Amino acid sequence: MKKLEGKVALVTGSGRGIGRSVALKLAADGARVVVNDLDAGPAEEVVAEIRAAGGEAVACVGSVTAVDFADRFVKTAVDNYGAIDIIVNNAGYTWDNVIQKMSDEQWYAILDCHITAPFRILRAAQPIISAMAKKEAAEGRVVNRKVVNIASTSAGGNPGQVNYSTAKAGVLGMTKCLAKEWGRMKVNVNAVAFGHIETRQTQPVEGDPNYINIEGREIKVGISPAIVEQSKTMIPLGRPGNTEEAAGAVYLFCIPESDYVSGQVLVCGGGIGNV
Repeated sequence: MKKLEGKVALVTGSGRGIGRSVALKLAADGARVVVNDLDAGPAEEVVAEIRAAGGEAVACVGSVTAVDFADRFVKTAVDNYGAIDIIVNNAGYTWDNVIQKMSDEQWYAILDCHITAPFRILRAAQPIISAMAKKEAAEGRVVNRKVVNIASTSAGGNPGQVNYSTAKAGVLGMTKCLAKEWGRMKVNVNAVAFGHIETRQTQPVEGDPNYINIEGREIKVGISPAIVEQSKTMIPLGRPGNTEEAAGAVYLFCIPESDYVSGQVLVCGGGIGNV
């Protein structure tokens, strides 16, 4: 039997990048996945890929920062699969600037995505998880559930990222708090802090910058080739990670082997980075 057979996993931001690789990896090990993306196209593509491989998945499209998203996300899992077993709060992006040039809009956009959205999702999921845990306890069964929050080595502070660094540091506090609150429900709450992972956010860009549209905002993405080369000399493994390797780190916190690990932060950075 696959390790995640029959489990129900909710993964935000899973139409692209790291989230996509997480959704595919969990599904490959038997999980039924609720896939989320801002746009319908990428979300439906991942759902189709999972189904084509013999797995089960359904899409919940929309911004994690919308006030009604958390309830809709949880409802999608319960309506389709009747349970919640794994929550991966992965959705995110960067919108950088030095503090004197950073607008309130930049500040709140990043905090809303990385802190407020996971808070709302976990708050919405709590009654469902609590009811399931009480039923299982009455039946004499122990079922461990998993929350994996995505942090970053930037939580230790990174120039030009006061909003992102603050948000990711907050993710660590949320993780440690919920590990203590939810232990009684047999929920393991952990975080993975990524270093340099190759995504559209970190692609090397020469000349004119690249932009992505996030909720009507044109956000510059990519980093200079010089920074990419510099990172290779700083990372002990000699290269950035890829999204499949990033998904592997998340997976470690989702499988039964981590049932007695909670409130911890795993740095996935090729040997560099502390939080």
